[in-house]
Amino acid sequence: MSGLLRPAISLFIGLSVLTGIAYPLAVAGIGRLLFAEETAGSLLVVDRRSVGSRLIGQHFTDPAYFWGRPSATPTRPYDAAASGGSNLGPLNPALSEAVRQRIAALQAADPGKLQRIPVDLVTASASGLDPHISPQAAAYQVERVARQRRLPPAQVSALVAAHTEGRQWGVFGEPRVNVLLLNIALDALP
Repeated sequence: MSGLLRPAISLFIGLSVLTGIAYPLAVAGIGRLLFAEETAGSLLVVDRRSVGSRLIGQHFTDPAYFWGRPSATPTRPYDAAASGGSNLGPLNPALSEAVRQRIAALQAADPGKLQRIPVDLVTASASGLDPHISPQAAAYQVERVARQRRLPPAQVSALVAAHTEGRQWGVFGEPRVNVLLLNIALDALP
């Protein structure tokens, strides 16, 4: 029996070191070499200060900024530790009420705007963390942001166009605008 125990324990320890330490370190090291920015969280730094990640939405409520998709995280908006959709179906009264409140907030920030509100401004993404909005959602907000910042709407529209990303590899997804990058660019305007 003891003749079998020693090799079993040795094999257990060896495989534990290999799969629990060596392999994760190797994968992390390769990831850092090939994808340095992504493994560091894709953080955006302005004036030597981290202002957020390009991969996680931010909670903007000031009318002078573009607003992103609503967050579905339960504890606080855009909480990456609580990522997940709301799982509310289209007939759920809680979803209808949340959408009504979001519409009211958009209308209060831009009274008199009669244009139809893009759906991505009132519904959360599947993860609840989406940092992007559609170009239509950004265009909907141009007049409000321009008015609040006392800028010509054409200048704000040009900034939106400059920050509109195309489809992934020209094929996947839809054109989109990263709200945090757009708002950083707005703050950089003279």
